[in-house]
Amino acid sequence: MEKKKVLIAVGLIIAVALGAGLAVYLPKLKAQSSYSVVYLATGEVYIGKLSVFPRLTLTDAYLLQIVKDKDDATKSNFQLTPLKDALWSPTKLYLNSKQVVFYGPVSESSKVAETLRGANK
Repeated sequence: MEKKKVLIAVGLIIAVALGAGLAVYLPKLKAQSSYSVVYLATGEVYIGKLSVFPRLTLTDAYLLQIVKDKDDATKSNFQLTPLKDALWSPTKLYLNSKQVVFYGPVSESSKVAETLRGANK
């Protein structure tokens, strides 16, 4: 009987510790205010607000496309197309983690960040 009480007490302590850990870290995992880049195995590149918990989700997403300069064929430019303007107009993009090659934050000093700041004004 004594052994049972000890196991229950240990279980409660572990549950409280896990709950406290989730309460502290879940908001950080769930919502990011800055943008991230996600590169898929298909070659598509998405920019958006990335959430990794409970699954990889991209909100406020853009498709990054490289386009040739009309005046100079040796130069390329990038184009950000908002997914909300797409025909299927998604509010969230659920990502298959097996297809994600890499993801990471967009630098605040990058051209992509500058373009996004201009688009959100």
